[in-house]
Amino acid sequence: MGKVYLVGAGPGDPELITLKGLKAIQQSDIILYDRLVNEELLGYASEKAELIYCGKSPEHHSLSQDNINKLLCRYAKEDKIVTRLKGGDPFIFGRGGEEAMILKENGFIFEIVPGITSGSAAPTYAGIPLTHRDYSSSVSFVSGVSKTGEDHEKYWEHLAKSSDTLCIYMGVKSLPEICERLIRYGRHSTTPIAVIHWGTTVMQQTVTGTLENIVHAADSLKNPSMIIIGDVVRLREQIQWFEEETTEHDFNPEVVIG
Repeated sequence: MGKVYLVGAGPGDPELITLKGLKAIQQSDIILYDRLVNEELLGYASEKAELIYCGKSPEHHSLSQDNINKLLCRYAKEDKIVTRLKGGDPFIFGRGGEEAMILKENGFIFEIVPGITSGSAAPTYAGIPLTHRDYSSSVSFVSGVSKTGEDHEKYWEHLAKSSDTLCIYMGVKSLPEICERLIRYGRHSTTPIAVIHWGTTVMQQTVTGTLENIVHAADSLKNPSMIIIGDVVRLREQIQWFEEETTEHDFNPEVVIG
C-alpha cells in the first residue's frame, strides 16, 4: 500500500516550505498541487513524478473536491507515494481535514506536514505583528466565505466582539459587507485594516486604511489577498521591511492607539 502526504507548501515564497515538506515532494510518485502553490517547488520533484494540477479559483475548479479525494485513494491503492501539495497549511482553510478523513475511512496510510499559513506570513512580510503586548493579545483566523444556511449576522456580530486581531481569508470580494457588519456590531469605523495581495511574493502589495475607507483604497486588489484588522496594523508604519514600494492610505491622524 502506498502513502499520502498532505503537505503545506507555505504562503508563496518557496523558501518558506519545511524540510519535511520538501522531502515529501522529492520522494513522491504523484504530486497533486493547488493554484496557490509556488511552482518553483515542483522543480524538486523526481523527473518521473506525475504532476496533477488541482487548482481552484473563485470562478473555476479544475477538479472537484470529490474527484481529488478519489485520486488520492486511487493512487494510494496503487502503492504510490503521493503528495497533496497545498498553499499555506493544509489544516487552515485548506480542506486537509476532509482529505485526511477520507483517507482514514478507506484505510490508507497518510502523514500531515504543516505549512506556514498566509494568515501569519502575509502580515509578517507586510510588517504587521498579529500580537503585541500593548495592542493585541488575541487573534482569530476567519473565513470570509460563510457556510450555506449560516446566520451571517450572528456570525459577524460574534467576530466584531471577539479577538483584538482578525485575519480574514477569502474575503476581498466581500470586503464592503465585512466592513459594514463589523462597524454595525461594534468595531469603531476608524479601526485600522490592511489588505495584503500575494503576500510573501515579489508581487506583494499592501494597502492600509480604516474600516470606513478601505473599500475605496483597496478597490484594485483581488484574490489572493489577506485582510488584517486591528490596532496592530498601525505598527506597519514603523516595521515594514519587505516591500520596496507600496500603496498606502493614511490613517486618520486624530486616532490614537490605546
